[in-house]
Amino acid sequence: QVQLVESGGGLVQAGGSLRLSCAASGGIFSIHTMGWFRQAPGKQRELVASITGGGNTNYADSVKGRFTISRDNAKNTVLLQMNTLKPEDTAVYYCAGRLPIMDRYAYWGQGTQVTVSS
Repeated sequence: QVQLVESGGGLVQAGGSLRLSCAASGGIFSIHTMGWFRQAPGKQRELVASITGGGNTNYADSVKGRFTISRDNAKNTVLLQMNTLKPEDTAVYYCAGRLPIMDRYAYWGQGTQVTVSS
């Protein structure tokens, strides 16, 4: 069983930056695909970015060029660097993980609030 704990959320002005961190424990972190999701009030949860154990990344079109996902397998950590933040980036951000053979993310953190003011 993998446990995930996010940190790094907060309040920032539009155009600013935040870095989210997710610490994993309880599993073989390096083989898991990790993702960052977000959910804004009244909206469905969406996948923002993902990274495989080998480092391949994918991004939602809305964050391409602004967000960067990375991982440090030695520290069991995945990061989300968010630059040029917009008010529409305001949401609760969740870290999630899955094994490559899984078709859904099986492990979830508790979420961290990101609020971008205009």
